[in-house]
Amino acid sequence: MIIACPHCDTLNRVPDERLNQQPTCGKCKLSVFTAAPIELNSTNFANHANKSELPLVVDFWASWCGPCKSFAPIFSAAAKTWEPQFRFGKINTEEQQALAAQFNIRSIPTLMIFKQGHILAQQAGALPSSAFNQWLNAYK
Repeated sequence: MIIACPHCDTLNRVPDERLNQQPTCGKCKLSVFTAAPIELNSTNFANHANKSELPLVVDFWASWCGPCKSFAPIFSAAAKTWEPQFRFGKINTEEQQALAAQFNIRSIPTLMIFKQGHILAQQAGALPSSAFNQWLNAYK
C-alpha cells in the first residue's frame, strides 16, 4: 500500500501485513502513523488525498465555528481508533480558501472521505461520536 508520510509527505510503500507494525518513512524515518489528525494544505493535500492508497477522512473547519470546536475531540479520538484503516486530516477553511472552494464547502464542519483522488462520502455538520464511527464503518 502507498502511504504518504504525515511528517514530510513522502510517499512510502508499506506491505499490508506491516500496517500494524509501526512502519516508518523511508525519508524522515518517523512513523507513518501518528494516531492524530494531520494539518492539510495546498502543498501536501494531493499526496494524502490523491496519491496515497489509504482512505483520507478530512474535516473542513474554521476557528470561529462552535460545532467545529465541539467536534474536534471526536475527530481526534477517531484518528486514534481508526488508524491504520484511515488517515485523518484537517483543513482550516480560513487559511486554505482555495481547497475549500475546490470542494465547494458551503457549511462547516464538512467531512469528506477521499480515496486515491475520489470522494467516497461527504457529510455536512458535526456528528456525535457513535454516528461518526458508524459513518466511517460504512467506508472501511
